[in-house]
Amino acid sequence: MMAETRDFMGGPRLSVDGDAGPPARGPGVAGLVALANESDSSAARVSAACYFPRTMSTERLYFDDPFLHHFTARVVAHGTWNGATSVVLDRTAFYPEAGGQMADHGVLGGLAVRDVQVDDDGTVHHLLDVSGTGPLPAPGVELAGVVEAERRRAHMSLHTGQHMLSRALLDIAGAATVSSRLGATCTIDTDQDTLDEQRVAEAEAHVNAIIDADLPIRAFFPTPEELAALPLRRAPKVTDNIRVIQVGDFDVSPCGGTHCTRTGQVGMVRVLGVERYKGKGRVLFSAGPRARRELWDEAGTLRAMGRAFTCGPSEVPTVVEKLRRELTEAREALGAARARLAEHTAVELAARLDASADKHVVAVLDGAGPEQLRAVATRLTSRPDAVVFLAGRAPDGLCVLISRGATSSFGCGAFLKRAAEAAGGRGGGRPEHAEGRLPPGTDWPAIVTSLRG
Repeated sequence: MMAETRDFMGGPRLSVDGDAGPPARGPGVAGLVALANESDSSAARVSAACYFPRTMSTERLYFDDPFLHHFTARVVAHGTWNGATSVVLDRTAFYPEAGGQMADHGVLGGLAVRDVQVDDDGTVHHLLDVSGTGPLPAPGVELAGVVEAERRRAHMSLHTGQHMLSRALLDIAGAATVSSRLGATCTIDTDQDTLDEQRVAEAEAHVNAIIDADLPIRAFFPTPEELAALPLRRAPKVTDNIRVIQVGDFDVSPCGGTHCTRTGQVGMVRVLGVERYKGKGRVLFSAGPRARRELWDEAGTLRAMGRAFTCGPSEVPTVVEKLRRELTEAREALGAARARLAEHTAVELAARLDASADKHVVAVLDGAGPEQLRAVATRLTSRPDAVVFLAGRAPDGLCVLISRGATSSFGCGAFLKRAAEAAGGRGGGRPEHAEGRLPPGTDWPAIVTSLRG
């Protein structure tokens, strides 16, 4: 027995152990399975796996039945994908990530399937979680696979919903789909610079009407003649073995993904928003079980807000708008009160400033924040030679401000930096104005006096 490594054409490398077979030709997948079945010995199974052709496409069971969750398959080789060892089967019901749709998860041979990918030759790579469980299943071994049904079902609804929404956007908004992504956030990128939200809403309503009509959905591989006669929404990305998804007489599009078999199975399609992305219009959407779960969560939040506001869910917007108006009015009233207080405080401090020989004034204002300190300082420094040292006291510390008039040469920033260092706070600024914050309990007048000498 010897080890041989062969390459897929343009794809990852496969490593198998066994007798060397023909480098470019072999019995194919069916032949591999037949050879492996001729003997129960592991040597025969491994030897059969060595006849692995340079290009091999894994049989996709989900093409015929998207609701197939349980299957058996035989390991034909080990491959690599992005540096990780993969299991290659003769056939699979696991959908590999492709076309904007995420991969299936599940269990294969008792091991968790953490990812599924496909290379350029159509070979499907199953990436298994083998931490602490030993080696991967050997070539020739038959395995039972279980596809995670909930994840598959969600992907089917999202992908079918995307096809229908893309069709409706084209028909109603004149927006052709350039690309789509069916991940944690589902998006459709269009060829339009902007999207009219009313048109998008009409497209959404039309799609849900198609869902209610419960139209049949057909997945098939047409002959070249049949393909040429189909009204495809977009051109195929491949040139042979083209699979087509036909949604009643509504939409016909080439696609290799997993889809519902009737539109009613999608349940619903929701447009979550419209935005611009890279200069083009993008639609964010949801569908199926995910959309239903999101609606339940939103409805629960709305009911909770209704309970908090002692109103019904439908009255929440009215109550919120009323609170917004009241908050705006309260802020305006607070601003006016602060302005009056600042004016009153400035009048008192101005008298002290005028009586000061050096035109310096130090003050601590209880509860004053930075905005109030700035308002008072602005009024006081209208005197050209004034220098003001203000602090606002709050439970979490002092906000401090030093500012000077137009003709004063006092260095406010340098002084505050020294004060912050002395008090264990922080602060600084320009020569004409500086601000900072000092710890609770700081004696601001004492620090100013000591630093002024």
